[in-house]
Amino acid sequence: MTLTRMIAVSVCCLLMGAPAIRAEAPTVDNARMMAAGKGTGDWISFGNGYANQRFSPLDAINTKNVSKLVPRWIYQHGGKGSYQAQPIVADGVMYVSFPGNDVAALAADTGKLLWRYKHKSRPERASGGTGGPANRGAALGYGYVYQATNDGRLIALDKTTGKTAWEALVAKPVPEDLAGLSEDEQKKLRANVDRLPAKMAPLVYDGMVIVGVTSAGYGIYYNIFRGVRTGKAPPSATYLGKRGFVAAYDAKTGKELWRWHSARGDDWSGDMTAVTKDGIKLPRDIADEQKALAKHKDAWRIGGTSMWSTPSVDPELGLIYLGTGNASPNDVTELRPGDNLYANSLVAVDAKTGETKWYYQQVPQDVWGYDVASTSVLFDVDFNGATVPAVGVAGKTGWFYVHDRRDGRLLYRSDAFVPQSNMFKAPTPDGIVAAPGSWGGASWSPVSFDPRNGLVFVPGIHKPTKYRTQVGEGPDGPVTFILTEIVKDQPTWGTLSAIDTRTGGKLRWQVKTDQPLIGGVLATAGNLVFMGEGDGNFSAFDSGDGKRLWKFNAGAGVNAPPVSYQVGDTQFVAVAAGGHGLLGYPSGSALIAFTLAE
Repeated sequence: MTLTRMIAVSVCCLLMGAPAIRAEAPTVDNARMMAAGKGTGDWISFGNGYANQRFSPLDAINTKNVSKLVPRWIYQHGGKGSYQAQPIVADGVMYVSFPGNDVAALAADTGKLLWRYKHKSRPERASGGTGGPANRGAALGYGYVYQATNDGRLIALDKTTGKTAWEALVAKPVPEDLAGLSEDEQKKLRANVDRLPAKMAPLVYDGMVIVGVTSAGYGIYYNIFRGVRTGKAPPSATYLGKRGFVAAYDAKTGKELWRWHSARGDDWSGDMTAVTKDGIKLPRDIADEQKALAKHKDAWRIGGTSMWSTPSVDPELGLIYLGTGNASPNDVTELRPGDNLYANSLVAVDAKTGETKWYYQQVPQDVWGYDVASTSVLFDVDFNGATVPAVGVAGKTGWFYVHDRRDGRLLYRSDAFVPQSNMFKAPTPDGIVAAPGSWGGASWSPVSFDPRNGLVFVPGIHKPTKYRTQVGEGPDGPVTFILTEIVKDQPTWGTLSAIDTRTGGKLRWQVKTDQPLIGGVLATAGNLVFMGEGDGNFSAFDSGDGKRLWKFNAGAGVNAPPVSYQVGDTQFVAVAAGGHGLLGYPSGSALIAFTLAE
């Protein structure tokens, strides 16, 4: 079936006047959020529960009847830009954000528009933003719909009317960031921090709304090759890096409660080892890095380390599990000597205070773009005869890492889920081609986990990258920087992999796709795995063996995470089809909800 045929059965329209609001539904409170994903037909948080398992217990749509799946309704948001957001659903109402940060409430069974919030960017952002229009979705709780925006705000909307209840400025420095800096340096830092966007779907937990910022890792020499080719380096004030962070806000008032910095202020250099924690040798000159430490002791102030995905939470331990981005400047390592803590790490943070409890850095002093962008997921595993509470995360390295979530101890890493070649080799003037490349492995796309059989479903990317060094004139003299170039004369593809967490990460099955996978997956109790592709195909696979059982072409790249929910006796599967600009996937503006044909 195609998008053209789908329009004949859709019942949605664009930008119509808001009809009467439905009767007031129960508040999504702490009890409902704790029980999310456990036997209800709602999908009230990003991961359908704090464990981020992205598993639906609904089974009305299953392997026997999924071939009868058809579109029930479509909503065309009418905007432009990559559409990466997933909807959330509670009490028959769907809440969804769009490129550019508009938000709408729709009747989840018909797609009928209930209200639409029109976002207006801060005027001071008009000339310097780095966020782009995409975002990853909204959040729900305490009578509000929360959205983190590309102009660096956290906004709370009344869930019944869509009116703004309060907003907080996320993108701002705090006193410790500015301490010891001259007035001119403080001015530059403020100007650059103010350009930090927020893209992740907020995490609502225990009276707080928790959000992180992106684009922190794009500092100083980002795309410097453009300047080198013209004989000039970009001005440092314009390309100054930022210090990434996650911050918690009072869910009722928007008051900031704590802030955790992903670029560590003290001892940013770490242990300075030439071997990763899982035993991989790195091409580091530790002696040279140690000599450079004194000159660049304040590099943490612009140390980068973005936050790409919504964290998971263990309420019993009181810990939040974050994946962090690469350090800044990402392509001039001599200006950031040391391990660059907490870049490229899985980190456990105290939910009440923001204090670091443990961290596991997958790649210290990273030069390949192997940051931890995907969502973490919680589950239990049997390890050495004991049941261990675990946290897993898919790496850009191409492995799925499984840790004891109490202390961060690595239990195991999985079989590789993408091809691996020339990994962790030093870039050269002629260039080395490595896979995974800077896209991953696994990018921000969330995995799903089936708690019945211990399988985790990982969307993968095979997109080789060439890394080569070049000398250019920086603001303070010559520097060696790394050009990161996607290889265009080698084939690229994607992989959907079922990894068995109960057998130490063995591959159960794998499906190869025509395009690298960006968007995320959904597993259901109907023994199905749903996933979209850049060519517009949205597919359902048998979770037991990976056989493709159904597909539908949406006419635009399906590069957003799907969800499933129930209204009355009817199960729905919904996903956004809007493409991905950086990968050249066809653009669109459709939110599509599917049900079984009547």
